[in-house]
Amino acid sequence: MSKMNVYNVTNEKNSYIKENKMTLSRFEVFYTVVESGSLTKAGEILNLTQSGISHAITSLETELGFSLLTRGRAGICLTSNGERMLSYIRDILILNDRMKQEAAAINGVEVGIVRIGTFTSVTTQWLPHIIKQFQDDHPGIVLKLFEGDYSTLEQWISNGEIDCGFLTLPTPKSFEFLPLKKDRMLCILSDQHPFHELDNITFKQIEAESLIMPKEGWDNEINQIFKENNIKPNVKFEVSDDQAIMAMVQNNLGISIRPEMTLSHVPNNVRILNLEKESFRFIGIATKPNISPATKKFIDCVHSWLSDQNLLDM
Repeated sequence: MSKMNVYNVTNEKNSYIKENKMTLSRFEVFYTVVESGSLTKAGEILNLTQSGISHAITSLETELGFSLLTRGRAGICLTSNGERMLSYIRDILILNDRMKQEAAAINGVEVGIVRIGTFTSVTTQWLPHIIKQFQDDHPGIVLKLFEGDYSTLEQWISNGEIDCGFLTLPTPKSFEFLPLKKDRMLCILSDQHPFHELDNITFKQIEAESLIMPKEGWDNEINQIFKENNIKPNVKFEVSDDQAIMAMVQNNLGISIRPEMTLSHVPNNVRILNLEKESFRFIGIATKPNISPATKKFIDCVHSWLSDQNLLDM
């Protein structure tokens, strides 16, 4: 091959690499703007000026041939075409990150980001200890937490917004699920309630009481208990926050059914009763197949910590 041909091939290769690197950068800018909901916030996250963010979005829109975002008083919104592109761009960024992790692992280096979906009781009781242990063992891997209800976490796993998520059974068949703990379901009521001296409560008694329920998305295991035992609950209030449920029970506004993990700090004027038939929520960690090396290390750390604490129960 002549020197001129070698020169041309090298230039074409360098140009291709540069062009694709720039496209990935624009993808990252676009995705960060969508996630943060703001050009300014995206600039802060990526350490870019707002004009640099705007230029990257405009350049990407020019390359694709249509608008991706609309900018108005309410902030940034995806166009219909932007919504169609978002999942592809997310998948490309995820695959690029996994490729970097694999390459780093081959070279004996640990890098990467693990996006973890979680809910309140896991966040407060498990994750502070797990994160501390993980950061000590794997300082090159960044952990990011995303809190949501069960249905939201399932959606985030499905569309790739998070790498793994703590969930309760049942989960979609497309997920891989590592079972971790059986969490007992219990009844709570005020010490002013007529049943406050009982040790157990029957399902018939529950059916006759005013019930304080978590909102839809948080109520899977409770609804399952009702379904299995033919209970038609008398739902008085629906709230999403554990503390709000507890406050209403304290004031004798109704009874509630809660997982044991949420009852670590029960006020003195709240009583805990067993259900007439033992019932559990089954907590585990769910992923889609083919997880990244960093995600696998995090899941291994979760399993190891729970095992060390004698909390594994499945």
